[in-house]
Amino acid sequence: MKKRIYLDSGVLIAAFRGEGSLGLSAIKILDDIRMQPVLSDAVWLETMPKPLYKNNREEIEFYNKILEYSEFIKINEQAILSAKDIAPKYGLSAMDALHIALAMESGADEIVTTEKPTKPLLRVKEMKVHTLNEI
Repeated sequence: MKKRIYLDSGVLIAAFRGEGSLGLSAIKILDDIRMQPVLSDAVWLETMPKPLYKNNREEIEFYNKILEYSEFIKINEQAILSAKDIAPKYGLSAMDALHIALAMESGADEIVTTEKPTKPLLRVKEMKVHTLNEI
């Protein structure tokens, strides 16, 4: 059975850019056949609008290919309520709280992010959070 990993939008952006060790780590995660990516409306909102606006076909196609083989979870009322509960507990931004809530709701094994280890997202205890961005 594949490990289900919720990917923060930063992972997709880093993989598309492919720059430095962060980009290579992101590509490695996406290429890992042992993992099933889990994405959400929140990830879509953080990755797709600018490339669509700028008509960056290469970037649009890259994200769409990842979306095709990913499990997808929609933003829903329960996720918003969960995000409202968890955000003040750890000092999370609205979108980070929503990512955590959606990852938990999807039953993902962990969330992978590009946030620095000092950021509030990495303090969350309810879910395993792994960063590709080591200081």
